[in-house]
Amino acid sequence: MLAASSGIIVITSCKDVKFDRHWLATAYNWFIIPYMVYDVYAMYLRHWYRCYDKQVLNGKDQFATAMNSLLRKDFLMLVHHVVILTILVPIGLFLRRDIGDFFVGCLYVAEMSTPFVSLGKVLIQMNLQNSLLHKVNGALVLITFFLCRICLFPFMYYAYSKQYGIPLYKVPFSIPLHCNVVNASIMAPQIYWFWLICKKALRLYQGPARSGKDR
Repeated sequence: MLAASSGIIVITSCKDVKFDRHWLATAYNWFIIPYMVYDVYAMYLRHWYRCYDKQVLNGKDQFATAMNSLLRKDFLMLVHHVVILTILVPIGLFLRRDIGDFFVGCLYVAEMSTPFVSLGKVLIQMNLQNSLLHKVNGALVLITFFLCRICLFPFMYYAYSKQYGIPLYKVPFSIPLHCNVVNASIMAPQIYWFWLICKKALRLYQGPARSGKDR
């Protein structure tokens, strides 16, 4: 929620979507670095303990076994974190020439769905996957993910078109090519993850009850 709150503050403070500045747009990038490093380490630990519980770890192969599990099951999420650390953060801090704070704020708002996604995993670990709270949280995941990670990108193009008085369909041809490439690269995994979330939602609301191990 900290990222989303920062994003909302930046968005509402920037009247000019290209040139207006807000200190949070840059400052929050410094917070992202340790957070992402910690999150990658936490993902590794999760797979390490999973392998340990299944008694597939042995001596010197512990690291390799856990990493293999991480790469097989959370490869896209790992790539997501690495791309943020190695590409998006440097762009946000050093390469964007002090413009585009509004759009940086929009990307922060994309994290609005993360607390609900995390809560869903916690509820499953607590064997509450059949509870009303889990179903309500599932609906919130769908809504926030769709609005803040899918609709976010058309919204950014709309904001640019409104700012400069051009038709929405002309915006992709009015901005640098690399902006379109970056947006498409960020949006593609969001669509894939939203598809996975929709599949889980169908199982949650229509299918028979499943145990946490099946999810």
